[in-house]
Amino acid sequence: MGKDYAGDGIVVHWDASRCIHTGICTRGLPGVFDVRRRPWISLDGALADEVQQVVQRCPTGALRCTRSDGGDQESGPAVVTIEPVPNGPLYVRGPVEVRARDGSVVAEDRLALCRCGATANPPFCDSAHRRVGYRSGDPVARADADSPEQICPPQDF
Repeated sequence: MGKDYAGDGIVVHWDASRCIHTGICTRGLPGVFDVRRRPWISLDGALADEVQQVVQRCPTGALRCTRSDGGDQESGPAVVTIEPVPNGPLYVRGPVEVRARDGSVVAEDRLALCRCGATANPPFCDSAHRRVGYRSGDPVARADADSPEQICPPQDF
């Protein structure tokens, strides 16, 4: 699922279901990525290397690219890292496989996973944390817990 935008030496792939609107792309190359324009991605006049650099900074993997000019293809880090964003998702980097609720497996190297529990696209973040006012956990309250159930209710797996 998604849309492809072809330019000179590069094709940008956009998956709207993974986009959480961080604005990294629009700030990185505003002449290429402009949400007020249709289509919102216009690769005219942009160098493939510049576009690829911005696309690779997309934290969710909603933007990806394929080089058609023989340039280096995208590659992620070799080691998996997980970084909690304050009051937001978990950014996952590195080669991972995530099993979605429908049983499908998503193999990626850039993901934003929900930790507020309000996403409509589990396990991926859809920015619901903004709508529900999610705030990162309080370590003091966790330290005072008398049992694991006070932190996380029992779950059936």
